[in-house]
Amino acid sequence: MKNILIIDDDKSLRLLLKEKIEKQGYNIIEASNGKEGIDLYHKNNIDLIITDLIMPEKEGIETIIELRKENSNIKIIAISGGGYFNPEDYLEAAEGLGAIKTFMKPIKYDKLIDYINNLLKK
Repeated sequence: MKNILIIDDDKSLRLLLKEKIEKQGYNIIEASNGKEGIDLYHKNNIDLIITDLIMPEKEGIETIIELRKENSNIKIIAISGGGYFNPEDYLEAAEGLGAIKTFMKPIKYDKLIDYINNLLKK
């Protein structure tokens, strides 16, 4: 079973993502910020990371940079609803720093699930 780490400070969104993705046969590990996410990444065999970009303690951009330095092959999907700027700006920065795909909130779950399935069930 493939392990997916979801990093988002919005607990309700994490639970919704967990529910939808687990139905596809994946194991979900949850973190509420980038610091916790990186700790869980080190303790688990992670096949994919889905990270929000705007979070307390360690934001998604910092998380992506740190994980990319450790493992240039890690698969990272960035999600964002924005912040002080347009979400497109954050998502574009995330792609430039190593996210393989981005999704704007509110997430179109069918597109996210299709992408995950194509990425991990090869």
